[in-house]
Amino acid sequence: MVQSIITPLTRRLVTYRHQALAAPTMLDDGTLAPSHVAGVLAQEGFQGRNRLFPPHLTLWTFLLQVLSPDGSCREALSRLRPWMIAQGHTPCSPNTGSYCKARKRLPEGAIASLARHSGHRLCEQTPQAWRWKGRRVKIVDGSTVSMPDTEANQDAYPQPRAQQPGLGFPLARLVAVFDLASGALTTLGVGRYQGKATGEMALFRQQQHDVQRDDVVLADCYYSSYWTLAGLQGQGIDYVGRQHHRRKTDWRRGQRLGREDHVVAWPKPVKPAWMDHPTYAALPDALTVREARVRVSRRGFRTRVFVVVTTLLDAVFYSAQDLADLYRERWHGELDLRSIKVALGMDVLRCKTPEMVRKELWMYMLAYNLIRAVMVRAALSAGLCPRQLSFTGALQAVNGFTPALVLAETAVGIALLDALWGSVAAHRVGKRPNRVEPRAVKRRPKAHKLLRVPRPKARKRLESGRAA
Repeated sequence: MVQSIITPLTRRLVTYRHQALAAPTMLDDGTLAPSHVAGVLAQEGFQGRNRLFPPHLTLWTFLLQVLSPDGSCREALSRLRPWMIAQGHTPCSPNTGSYCKARKRLPEGAIASLARHSGHRLCEQTPQAWRWKGRRVKIVDGSTVSMPDTEANQDAYPQPRAQQPGLGFPLARLVAVFDLASGALTTLGVGRYQGKATGEMALFRQQQHDVQRDDVVLADCYYSSYWTLAGLQGQGIDYVGRQHHRRKTDWRRGQRLGREDHVVAWPKPVKPAWMDHPTYAALPDALTVREARVRVSRRGFRTRVFVVVTTLLDAVFYSAQDLADLYRERWHGELDLRSIKVALGMDVLRCKTPEMVRKELWMYMLAYNLIRAVMVRAALSAGLCPRQLSFTGALQAVNGFTPALVLAETAVGIALLDALWGSVAAHRVGKRPNRVEPRAVKRRPKAHKLLRVPRPKARKRLESGRAA
């Protein structure tokens, strides 16, 4: 079956992969090679045949679509058709119908598998010097995305209850796991915004198996519960996070490690409704946890005092200051979410069915990881760390170099890639230690009226001469 899928891909279209998309995949090392893609498709039971848009070409065109600033199907075909003409092939139709049908044929599981694989491979390629005390750190954080207001999307991802019918947009909750060193997105949890088993904790439990043994999970106070720490500890994973605001810290209890630094036992709470009895019984009756208070002396920071909780009990190797410095790095999770939602444009999705919405999310994850791979390559060549480079600058460089790489010969292509690494390394994040900015914007948006009735009803009011 694998060979039947590879054959039509390698005959005419493999050049498209190596030329038009060489820039964002130089560190790919096989994740998106035709043979690997075909193997993943075969595992999903996909039956390939020779079409105008075979799965490999569809995958790469979809990838170019999410990488482009426009993000539309029409723009993606506008990139593909010139290449086909230049290579002497009959171009596909500018009509997007065939391409949209080809996207529907792509298995959702295959795109998710490729996206996760790209993130894990990038984590494995990071040098030891980039890691925190020789260990990989995974940042966990949640967010939301909206999508077109269609009946199918509303059924799968309903809008918040506070919004009136016809005036809101379907909303999906996301829980993302990022690698601190490389910025790679290793897995993504997707669920409803409201309802049972749809919170960030529930989505993270579903993705917890993707965190590797001996990793350190870094999260905010929402995740600092007995259930999270016990579940991670059972997998050989440590945790560093901020103390939950409902848990009180008594510095008179426990084993003292230093000033406002001690080890205490968290007793096992009553079994929650979502947990089965065998799993509950297997958890320890008490969990040994370290708590350390952090005081922020710099002006402008909203938080002045907070407590860090962790399962790293060695106060000599992991000092209280080390824990405080590591928790400050958690902000990179917020910046990474901003990169994928704002710079890549994932904040508002385009697809009109739940299945295609999930495919679009996984494709954004794959595109994000490929840009991160470019940044890692550029950082290695320049002797820098990926966190010193601008994600937006890397995305702009890739989009700028791609048209020239489409038709470049081998020697010119190598020179272009060398110039690409240099361009990405030149776009560095400014040195802004302890930056303080007001949480407000200066530019005023245009004062449009808010739509207070569904759009079809407002349109009828206008047609009848009444105010909308």
